[in-house]
Amino acid sequence: MRDTADKVDLSACRLCVIRNRGSGKQDDQAETIRAALQDKVAEFALRETDRGDRLIHLARQAVADGFDIVVAAGGDGTQSAVAGALAGTGTMMGVLPGGTFNYFARDLGVGETIEEGLETLQDARPRAVDIGQIEDLVFLNNVSLGAYPHILKTREGIYKRWGRSRMAAYWSVLVALRRLRHPMRLTAKVDGQERRFTTALVFVARSAYQLDAFGLDGADAIRAGNMAVLIAKARKPLPLLRSAFRLALGLSAKDSDFDLIVTDSLVIDTGQFRQLIAHDGEKTRMKTPFHVQVLHGALTVLVPADGGKTQDPAA
Repeated sequence: MRDTADKVDLSACRLCVIRNRGSGKQDDQAETIRAALQDKVAEFALRETDRGDRLIHLARQAVADGFDIVVAAGGDGTQSAVAGALAGTGTMMGVLPGGTFNYFARDLGVGETIEEGLETLQDARPRAVDIGQIEDLVFLNNVSLGAYPHILKTREGIYKRWGRSRMAAYWSVLVALRRLRHPMRLTAKVDGQERRFTTALVFVARSAYQLDAFGLDGADAIRAGNMAVLIAKARKPLPLLRSAFRLALGLSAKDSDFDLIVTDSLVIDTGQFRQLIAHDGEKTRMKTPFHVQVLHGALTVLVPADGGKTQDPAA
């Protein structure tokens, strides 16, 4: 990540907020956003949707309309969708966290609430950040195969019944892993060398904050511009459940629970024609093999001018 020297003059900028009304808590915060920003910028627009599949279109339209800053208001899935539309365009991205975990915002030091994000926008400097890409899909925090996409399916049902919360999210992990039946057989190709694995979970991480929160190795590699590819050694539900509990206690280490590959580019082949993947809390079925890489400095994000809010990753 690279900072520029100058703060952003918000009063000279045209700013558009893309808000996902379906992210996180259902409170209507549109007026809070409008009141905080409308009189601080040269031009203000707020564009909202209830459909996650509309976010990329709205963000691309904002770029085409010439806005200097496009702000994503929502959880990590919303941030990822907007980032995918802005990557490589030169348009600056703002972050208003509104989801359950908000790893991207917390990694940047923005905080984890709309209010903290609004404070950042009013005293910010641009930073060029590295992002992940799997085929033509951008991700900010992680991509996973195997158990985790099934966890997301289970989580959706639990959210509908009990509401969104971190406790519900953690419970969905345990419920989903109990139903796990068959491991994957895959090949990972890095720098022309192939390695074969039989595993229940592959986790490709781009968030150093998230790995620190999970007590996993690889955060320093991410800060150096790489991905941390964690491949679970556990193949069956019971040992994978043990790994999940170790994660919750911050006790996991690569030698005991995961094989770790550090790289900025790799190919993953599961031998399937299509495979369900999870990416930043969303699900997509994609053709294999998967080409995964880091796009260095591809996105410009507004971060706190004072260096950001220090948080405990385990919080």
